[in-house]
This record gives sequence, C-alpha cells and structure tokens, in this order.
Amino acid sequence: MKNNNKNTKPRHHEAHLNTRHCEERSDEAIHSSLFDTSTLTRETVSILNSFDEIIQGVRPLNSRQLQQLPENIRNLSHQLTDDRASRRLGYMNDNIQLSSYVRYYTWWNLVRLTRLFANIPATVFPTTDCTCLDLGSGPLTVVTALWLARPELRKLKLTWYCLDVSANSMALGEDIFLSVAARTGEEPWHIVRVKGAFGTSIKQKTGFLTCANMFNELDQASDMPPEFQTKKYYEQIERYCEKDAGVLLVEPGVPKAARTLSLLRTRFIKDGRTIAAPCPHAEECPMSGFKAYTGSKNKWCNFAFSTEDAPAKLQKLSVAAKLPKERATLSFIAVEAATSAVVSTGSTTVSTETPVRITSDKLKLPNYMCGYYACTQFGLALIKLPDENNKRLPKPPFRPQSGDLIQVKIKTPDSLPKDEKSGAVIIEL
Repeated sequence: MKNNNKNTKPRHHEAHLNTRHCEERSDEAIHSSLFDTSTLTRETVSILNSFDEIIQGVRPLNSRQLQQLPENIRNLSHQLTDDRASRRLGYMNDNIQLSSYVRYYTWWNLVRLTRLFANIPATVFPTTDCTCLDLGSGPLTVVTALWLARPELRKLKLTWYCLDVSANSMALGEDIFLSVAARTGEEPWHIVRVKGAFGTSIKQKTGFLTCANMFNELDQASDMPPEFQTKKYYEQIERYCEKDAGVLLVEPGVPKAARTLSLLRTRFIKDGRTIAAPCPHAEECPMSGFKAYTGSKNKWCNFAFSTEDAPAKLQKLSVAAKLPKERATLSFIAVEAATSAVVSTGSTTVSTETPVRITSDKLKLPNYMCGYYACTQFGLALIKLPDENNKRLPKPPFRPQSGDLIQVKIKTPDSLPKDEKSGAVIIEL
C-alpha cells in the first residue's frame, strides 16, 4: 500500500542490485554499478550486436540506400540538435528519417537502456500480469529494451499501451519488437498502439508506466520553464497510473531534462513514494539543475558510461555519419511499485553506513589524491581517495565510476569539512 506518512523515509535498495564486494576496506562495504554489462545475458548481447540485421529483416534498404544512410543520419542529427526549428512534430512519420532514426538512435538507445534496466532495483518492475503504458513510445525502444534487459518479465502476460504521435514509428517498432522476441523464442507481450500526444486517454489504469526521451522533446517545444510544466506532467502521470504503479522515466543527460526529472522526483516523494534509483536518500536533491539550462553553475543529475564495448557495427556507423560517441549519458528516476515498499518500523537505530551515488568522472586533486562528486543524504559530496598514480600505495585504490552506488562509514557527519570551490561536504575514503 501507499505510504502516507510523509516523515517516513523510504528505505534504500542497494541490496536489490547486482552487487560485488570491493577490496577489503574499513570505509566501504558494497559497490554496485548502474551500467554493469555482466548483468546482460549472452543472448541479449548477441541481439544488440546484430540489431542492424533485425532492422534489415523488418525494413530492408537496398545498397544505394545503405550507402546514403550515414548522410541521412547526420541530417537527422542536425534537425534534432542545432536546427530544431525546422523539425516537424511528426518527423518520425517520414520514411527516410524513421529508417535513419531506428538504425542509429534506436540502436544507441537500446545500448543505454538495456544497461540501465538490467542494473536498477527489481522492485520497480511488475511482478504480476498487468497493463503497462509507454509514453512517447516511438519505435517501442523502451519495450524492446525491457524485453532484452529483464528476462524475468517475459514470463508475465503484460499488455503494453504504446502512445505516440507517429503511427508509422510505432508500427515499425512493433515489428522490431516481435522480431527480437522471436529470436528469444518466447511469447511476446501484447502491444496496443495508441496514436496521440501525451495526455491522450487510454482505456485502463496502468500498473507500470515508462517513458524515455519524451519530456526532453516537450521541454524543447516550449518556452516555459520546467517549474511551470512539471505540475501538469505529474498530474497527467497520476491520471494514467494505479496508485501502486512503478514508474520509470529516462531522459538525455542534459540540464533541462534533468531539472524536469528532479522536480518530478520531489512530487513523488511528497506523495509518499519511494525513489528506488538513482537517489540514495529522500532528502532535497543536491543536483536539481535549477537554472543550469540557462547557464548557471548549478549541477544537474546525470550519469555517463564509456561506449568502448558498444556493438562494433554501431560504432562504425557512427564514425561514418561523423557522429562518433565515446560516452553515453542519461538522467533518470525509478519509482518503486508501492506494493513492494517496506514501511519503516520506527526504529531509532542509526546506521553508521551512508549510501553514496557517484555522479561524476574522476577529478584530479593535489597531493596524489583524486575526487568524485556524489549525491548523499548530506547533500552534494566530494569523495576523496588516493590517486592510482600514488606509488606509495601497496595496491591500486578502489576506483568508482559514474553511477556507482557505494557504502561509506561516517563517524561524525556534523563535522564533515566543506570544499571551498563547490560547497560540497568532503568525505575521504
């Protein structure tokens, strides 16, 4: 049931993640990654590596069209980034643009989303047969990514309402999804395509709601700040969902989209819901991105991973399109299904371990030290630890990555020093 006690802090969920013990250190207990590829099955990796063959089987291109593909991808990228004014709302209905989109953007999005979906808490996802809704579904990227990343969900009879303004995009996406499901040899979920914009009604309340890259497009199409838009976004999400529904929202790791997600996070928490990831706490967001999209120095919550092990053919296509990608970034929030939540017992026991989510790449610091910005219940933190170049160390130090969740022991939280540059509390490992 929904937890209506606004003072009850949601529990932490690092135990649900695929975890591995770090080197034996007194100040670290568990280390969990958001983008651990070892959680993907061999079958999933194989399908991702050959995704171009799946598309070619569904929507074949002749040799001349394949030769023109890199240029078409580059032109589409131009429309999606620096020439948005020329982009029509229904651009995904154009066959050339749609073909370019699925062969580049959908493939890259599957790489990003499968890694993420495989590593976030299981408590976000359905555990019984139910109705699901994917907003701004496009070519059903989220549905396909969930099929690949969470094999346990294939055993459920899920009905997916897929909502998008582009009927062509959803039709192609359903064909791609069915082809992927056929490769796994399992009965696919039931797909119901609904042509319409965000806010279009569907027949049933949903037990699981997903959305990827939709709010970013809505924000781009509006001059209003996220603070104005988010209230109606949240109210519409509530209208779509059962009160216990899990919610998974993913956006590009850009300031305005991250700000929107941070504001939605606040609304969910005020409504008594548990943010299962990425937040290690339910306090005020220390990287809310307030006005970051207008040039302020405020940090926004986003995570990145290296693409060096992305499918080789996808990397080759990206280079040919002059859009090489060394890193992939995203922002997201995952709201736990309320039926999975454990209500606090009111115990006054204070844990000495603090969950910390790494939110940056490595920073070089003086005296053979390095640092990482992180999200904690104490606000923004600067995690300091010995640099690997410190030859005085008997063994290489633990090295976190963006998105990692670690546990640290803090004896006296009130006495933590602060970094003069960022104002972050300093936690030294």
